[in-house]
Amino acid sequence: MKRISILIPAVAILAIGVSVRADLSVPDVSQLAVTKQRVGLTDVKIAYHRPLVNGRKIWGALVPLGEVWRAGAHMIPTADTWTVIFSKMATAWGSYTYSQAEDALRVTVKPRPNEMEEALEYEFEDLKPESATVTLKWEKLAVPFKIAISDDATVANIRGQMRGIGQFQWQPPNQAAQFCLTKKINLDEALKWVNLSIQNEERFENLTTKSELLKAMNKPDEAKKAWEQAIAKTTPIGLYSYGRRLQTEKRDADAMEIFKDVAKRYPETPFGHLANARIKSAAGDFAGAAEDAKKAQAVAISDAQKTSIKALIDRLQAKQDINK
Repeated sequence: MKRISILIPAVAILAIGVSVRADLSVPDVSQLAVTKQRVGLTDVKIAYHRPLVNGRKIWGALVPLGEVWRAGAHMIPTADTWTVIFSKMATAWGSYTYSQAEDALRVTVKPRPNEMEEALEYEFEDLKPESATVTLKWEKLAVPFKIAISDDATVANIRGQMRGIGQFQWQPPNQAAQFCLTKKINLDEALKWVNLSIQNEERFENLTTKSELLKAMNKPDEAKKAWEQAIAKTTPIGLYSYGRRLQTEKRDADAMEIFKDVAKRYPETPFGHLANARIKSAAGDFAGAAEDAKKAQAVAISDAQKTSIKALIDRLQAKQDINK
């Protein structure tokens, strides 16, 4: 996995001549801390020391405004905005030898008031699949800056993974194709990956991915052929689960079409009845949906399945849409 480290050194060790110095390890006033978070497929690690407020005035005093501060990557605090600087020189100690020529990136951020933090802290907040906000907190101030991983970086990582053992299984190539399909990027490459998945093991899941990819590539005839192959491979639970997946992707209209197909193909199975329940629930017919859910419960084959259907029945009787 690719790793990005923001290093905040606190100790300089000098070797002079041939003498060797052995220091005793004792507790630091500013204790070492490490925080890390995966963002997308990239591991972000921040190693830093945590100085204490200890009754001092921090901003505008201990840390002067308008000057480069050593906060790891470097920062320039002002009263209203801060400049966060990522330097190419990660081994520099403090800001004593800082050179703007070594800047890799500068971003302007706005600080906000915060509850009292005695020890300086970096925290990952507002986590999303491909981004996170790193917030520096100290004294009564918080300084957030966002980290986002580009789709190109993620695809490059996936390419590397696809050179491993995953290329000989059906799941990893299908997952790679699904990522590109969701993002609507690298569709030609995604098609190669899903074809590899099908070559390894032909399944409803990868044939469905191929059909969706071909639709996105404006190849309706080929998409229809792949869908027909997928249907030939499916099961009641497979087709129903596909409809549920579409719902998680906010493709509600497509999901309802799939549920109609499930109800038509497998009318007397638990999934056929559940599909009808979801269709009626979406239309606001909670009583009718509850009756279909009860039929599903009556033919369910396991206690776990009956229990999960009972939860749906309870929601429907409370006039709640089970599709939400």
